[in-house]
Amino acid sequence: MDEDVDYNQINGIALAYLGDAVYETPIRRHLLALGITKPWRLQKKATDYVSAKAQAGLIALMKKDNFLKPDEISVFKRGRNAKSHTHAKHTSVLTYRISTGFEAVLGYLELSNQHQRVTNFCDWCIKQVDVGRVKYEK
Repeated sequence: MDEDVDYNQINGIALAYLGDAVYETPIRRHLLALGITKPWRLQKKATDYVSAKAQAGLIALMKKDNFLKPDEISVFKRGRNAKSHTHAKHTSVLTYRISTGFEAVLGYLELSNQHQRVTNFCDWCIKQVDVGRVKYEK
């Protein structure tokens, strides 16, 4: 990455675009490690982790557990408040915006080369889903 880029100035939607991809790989690895191999089952199970509703539930837990650092909270808000030209599918606009903030944090962490924090973030999220702490309507 370019050392002169100020990651605090990048549009929240652009950060979320990258963050979506950053989060997808650890989730897919996790599902394969669980022994799930059928594509339809992988896709169905992945929604427990990557849906807008799941990500909004994870953000609620992060707030409760004080998981996010101050700079991450700022990036989350920038992503959540960004004007998007896409619409929410199967969820409310608010839930969709919260999930955009979630993904923006991951995009920010990736672009700012905070790879250990990305790993910790994803591992924490996977654990919360696996132990059933994430509450949302499917």
